Amino acid sequence: MKFICLFVSLFLFIHKFFCSIFVGSAPAIIARGGFSGLFPDSSTLAYNFALVVGSPDTILWCDVQLTKDGIGICLSNLTMQNSTDIPAQYPQGEKVYSVNGVRTTGWFPVDYNAAQLANVSLVQGIFSRTDKFDSAYPILGVEDVVTQFQPPGYWLNVQHDLFYSQHNLSMRSYVLSVSKRIIVDYISSPEVRFLSSIANRFNGSKTKLVFRFLGQNIQEPTTNQTYGSLLKNLTFIKTFASGILVPKNYIWPLTPDQYLQPHTSVVADAHKAKLEVYASDFANDGTIAYNYSYDPIVEYLNFVDNGDFSVDGVLTDFPITPAEAINCYSHLSKNSSGLAKPVIISHHGSSGTYPECTDLAYQQAVSDGSDFIDCPVQITQDGVLVCMGSINLMDDTTVTKSSFNTRLSTIPEIQRNPGIFTFNLTWEEIQTLKPMMENPEVTYTLYRNPRSANAGNFMTLSSFLSFTKDKKLSGVLIEIENAVFVAEKLGVSVTDAVISALNDSGYSNQTTQQVIIRSSNSAVLVKLKQQTKYKLEYMVDESIRDADNASLTDIKKFADSVSINKQSIFPKTAGFITTQTGVVQRLKSAGLAVNVYVLQNEFVSQAWDFFSDPYSEITNFVNGAEVDGIITDFPATTNLYRRNACQNMGNNTPTYMLPVQVGPQGLLGLIKDPRAQPPTLAPMPVLDASDVVEPPLPSAAVKPPASVTPPTSTPPPPSGGNKCNVSFMLVSIFVIFGSVILI
Repeated sequence: MKFICLFVSLFLFIHKFFCSIFVGSAPAIIARGGFSGLFPDSSTLAYNFALVVGSPDTILWCDVQLTKDGIGICLSNLTMQNSTDIPAQYPQGEKVYSVNGVRTTGWFPVDYNAAQLANVSLVQGIFSRTDKFDSAYPILGVEDVVTQFQPPGYWLNVQHDLFYSQHNLSMRSYVLSVSKRIIVDYISSPEVRFLSSIANRFNGSKTKLVFRFLGQNIQEPTTNQTYGSLLKNLTFIKTFASGILVPKNYIWPLTPDQYLQPHTSVVADAHKAKLEVYASDFANDGTIAYNYSYDPIVEYLNFVDNGDFSVDGVLTDFPITPAEAINCYSHLSKNSSGLAKPVIISHHGSSGTYPECTDLAYQQAVSDGSDFIDCPVQITQDGVLVCMGSINLMDDTTVTKSSFNTRLSTIPEIQRNPGIFTFNLTWEEIQTLKPMMENPEVTYTLYRNPRSANAGNFMTLSSFLSFTKDKKLSGVLIEIENAVFVAEKLGVSVTDAVISALNDSGYSNQTTQQVIIRSSNSAVLVKLKQQTKYKLEYMVDESIRDADNASLTDIKKFADSVSINKQSIFPKTAGFITTQTGVVQRLKSAGLAVNVYVLQNEFVSQAWDFFSDPYSEITNFVNGAEVDGIITDFPATTNLYRRNACQNMGNNTPTYMLPVQVGPQGLLGLIKDPRAQPPTLAPMPVLDASDVVEPPLPSAAVKPPASVTPPTSTPPPPSGGNKCNVSFMLVSIFVIFGSVILI
């Protein structure tokens, strides 16, 4: 064991050594107001948390404001109403001042002395973030941050020297004075006059002065030049600063529709002028280019490991993520295969990048490093098995905009609402439709790759199997749902049709790739167990907290693995994880592999405990819950996770690569106000035998009867009394495969 630890330590040393040779010192991580992506900016909790979970060399950032009596405080904005509860403490304190020529309304620190602000508490200033930690932490003084936390680096940002001068307060005098009492490593400002006025006093010291650029069209208040103009004169900036801090879009500009453009020469130009370059505006829950597929680590790597340049530091609201990116994911070998686990199973292909179950989604899933790519089979009117994420064409095609939009019907066995189903159209008709990108977080206006929203072609099961046979895959996964309905109402045995397709493709006679067939209906798997030797996976389609012995015994009779949802492992309420269940260990104790579904990169899909970081979420499912496989819309993210340089380190694993504590030992335990506690989560059920056992599948043919074109269906009427409902049921008559079915 000692030898292994020594080897791991030596590996990390070599990794960092070569990185320093080829790319210079590791980029600095500056925590803006501490861990402000989760806690109130510049609060005790935010600063402490940044140092506990982030890189040990994390630099703490303080936006310096001055009180009426000249005391320096750390506060994110010049106006205090969004970052503190001051409107409740001083409801009559709202004022209007000119700030750089702009009429600004709010509560300003220049109107209060330090004693008056002692009872004012900090709150989360960004409304999309949790407010559960509000009003529990006081405003900190600039010197308090050093005395309480002793940070490895301290960065003071002076945003409004001109404003304070207009109120007879000297930010220059304050900064010069405080730098004699505490170590200040960096001082930044967007005002040329301020930095120029202190440059001589810090000449030869270890304190670095950094000029902060704002938007390129904004006018710098002391030179009357735009920041875009100043960017063209870096030799002038060098006369009073040793570095520049620029918004990240100065380096990687975006198109109006949020796609990357080629990088600029800002970093190269600044380095040529002997200026360090720091990039700002990093936030896991902020707007990033669609090219990154909502993966924050990929974004960081584009600034620190792109083959052309690296910035010297990043300013972030989530310091844990750049710590991961810089120390564990940068400068990886292209040929590094990484860990064997978790197994990566695509969810309808790379459906976070292209419309699900299209040829493009599957091609991308292979390129992204999936071990298994999946085909959820549906059946068409003429009996063709197709790969589609939903039996309802309205979910993932443009059918509602086509001439087939009259084929609407209601089928209670499938869903409550009307739909246009795959068996309402022939395969030829379906091919005239366009795919439609799945956007599961559209409620939060988070869209996936809009330029490819309707890209790609649908695939039959046969063409899917032909595509996969020569690919570098561990195997394929075929999902069968609605088998009872298809057998009873349509007269088709989906299981037999799938077996036939596998036989025809040659999968039944090869050993190179595995075949896994998954279903939430145990009868499907029981039948397949009797007729095939394929691996079988049981999907639990509800959230559970445990599984009793009888259910485990039953599942083991027909399945090799089980897939369960995220809530069954880490149940959450109001976004906070309440505990970690033991269901994974229970299933594994019965000899069943366990896969978790469905992981997404969109930050709103993750618990607060995972810091809006998909890699933190993966770490907790893999190393915390010890699942065997990840079912994901974004296979590339899990594949990169498997290749990280911080694996197999044992006790030397960095804090930011460890599973987080959850429940009362985690974020829930940091909520001080009992009134802010999230609502109690109702107990989830225990999986028992009655949930698992299903009647045998009805007998049916492999192929359907001759197809008959369905008649035009009557659209559903407005909801009303029973008479209207009965009338609708009578008119909802449709013909499928030559049979007239009454719903």
